[in-house]
Amino acid sequence: MSTAESAAPTPRHDPYAALRLPEFRRLISARVCFVVATRIQGLVVSWQILHLTNDPLALGLIGLAEAVPSIGVSLYAGHVADSVRRKNIIVAAVAVLLLCAVALWVLASPVGLPLLAKSSLYTWPLYAVIFVSGIARGFLGPALFSFMPQLLPDRERLPNAITWNSTTYQASAVLGPAIGGYLVAAIDVANSYTVASGLLLIALLQFVSIKGRPLPPIEGQKLGLKESVLSGLRFIFSNQLVLAALSLDMFAVLFGGAVALLPIFAVKILKVGAEGLGHLEAAPAVGSVLMAVALTYFPLRHRVGRKLLWAVAGFGLATVLFALSTNFYLSLFLLFMTGVFDSVSVIVRSTLIHTFTPEYMKGRVSAVNNIFIGSSNELGAFESGAMARLLGTVPSVVFGGVMTMVVVGATALLAPHLRRLHDVKEEVPAG
Repeated sequence: MSTAESAAPTPRHDPYAALRLPEFRRLISARVCFVVATRIQGLVVSWQILHLTNDPLALGLIGLAEAVPSIGVSLYAGHVADSVRRKNIIVAAVAVLLLCAVALWVLASPVGLPLLAKSSLYTWPLYAVIFVSGIARGFLGPALFSFMPQLLPDRERLPNAITWNSTTYQASAVLGPAIGGYLVAAIDVANSYTVASGLLLIALLQFVSIKGRPLPPIEGQKLGLKESVLSGLRFIFSNQLVLAALSLDMFAVLFGGAVALLPIFAVKILKVGAEGLGHLEAAPAVGSVLMAVALTYFPLRHRVGRKLLWAVAGFGLATVLFALSTNFYLSLFLLFMTGVFDSVSVIVRSTLIHTFTPEYMKGRVSAVNNIFIGSSNELGAFESGAMARLLGTVPSVVFGGVMTMVVVGATALLAPHLRRLHDVKEEVPAG
């Protein structure tokens, strides 16, 4: 190496590298509108069902109604995302979700609400709409996950794009519940669904405006449905780093999520009403977005595996302390900390999956990721509701937080490769 080469300065880190791409900005903007809309809708549905039933299990059933169809279609959806132009899938899925939002508005309107209240099915029409939305989300997840990297001209921008993707997602998750809480308090349930529908329409139009991309070239022979699905599963289970990160995140969300029970904490324990519920729902996302922004400027580069394990353990501890708190501001802070810790896990997991997965099979791998992570949010909501009915609200959340910390200990023992992970870039295989 020459003296000139050795003296060459290290390329300066550009925290805005991905945002300099117009189509990436458009994708992020569409996703912001989409996430804000669905978070508003999720809070309003929870509030409406709690008002109709006063039953914690009914809140848990919201998660189950969405998780079952999402899991059911995920593997097939992953195959489709690697076989059909991904933009087409995104547009179709968002259109279905827009129709679901309109259906919820009808059920909450002066026309639909009396029919719902008098129906022998009671809240089941609401769950039916949520079920359909779960199918649409099952197809949307793999397509959106695998379409985002196609907008980047080079792999060097990928880590930055992942971080901004997470940052804007969490920022949207901050706005959604807070707006939803204010909307329910100010303009009632039906009009809140109207706002969500309008935002979904804006998101749909923005997704439509992005130029489609051809599917990445396939390495080797084109696979049939069965072999295509199995190849995604084999990829995940053959990589200890990816499998351990997915498992850790899945069980943390499954056991440690208190979000499904926040309406009960807001009404019965902290006594802060709909506005307070909006703040409680937004607090984890505030923590997540601030941590994600910090990681944009100061990426994790050393002892990544240990930091991931400590972050998930911190998530479990903060969950336990939140369950025991009876002070609104302390509860807000503890939920904020769960978001801080969760952001580390989300970014490390996404970076591992995007880094190791070939472009032509990202749909299938994302589908498995959706089963591990995406649906564990909804299954965690059902677990929280069922445990709250069995043990009580506070004991059930304490149990979940403790189990999260137990899972961290087990993962540290069973996945030494993750524990010793120093830098993701150093683990990338040659070629």
